[in-house]
Amino acid sequence: MDERLVVAITGASGAAYGIRLLERLQDLPVEAHLIVTRWARVTIEHETGYSFAQVKDLADFTHSEHDQAAAISSGSFLTRGMVIVPCSVKTLSAIATGYAHNLVCRAADVMLKERRPLVLVVRETPLHTIHLRNMVTLSELGATIAPPAPAFYGRPHDIEDIVDHTVVRILDQFGFDLEASSRWEGLKSFEDELNGP
Repeated sequence: MDERLVVAITGASGAAYGIRLLERLQDLPVEAHLIVTRWARVTIEHETGYSFAQVKDLADFTHSEHDQAAAISSGSFLTRGMVIVPCSVKTLSAIATGYAHNLVCRAADVMLKERRPLVLVVRETPLHTIHLRNMVTLSELGATIAPPAPAFYGRPHDIEDIVDHTVVRILDQFGFDLEASSRWEGLKSFEDELNGP
């Protein structure tokens, strides 16, 4: 059986990250289990050229955020882990306090209790102290906090390059081996200068 990964898209700005991640998963032997919140549906259609139906088609299974009886709500359902991309600070807060009021937060709670990888792509700035405390709480519980911070050393040509670089870095957290043209390989000219005669 293919490995499984739970992917949640919440209502924070940055729906393109979640969509691109689903597209990249299609290159891997991974069964994608998708949860899209109500506000994420609004954000997807406002920020991208995708409809909710098109995003659902990128996943193997889609679960309602209200379905607390879904397979992914149980630790006995084996997965490689879960990514919430983007992750709103509302969702961050709920997970940090154990408030599993919807399937996104319940599935994240399962990852924490089962000690499976949980990656939160928190999309907010600036951050106040409550945001930071919630991130520290979840980091101490084993979650990875991975804000979508763009890297410019690869000289991205467009927004798609920036998004793809972040998505590859997110999937690195799960040990997936994806080719990417934007991986850091050092500054050869500076190495030559420093190691020269």
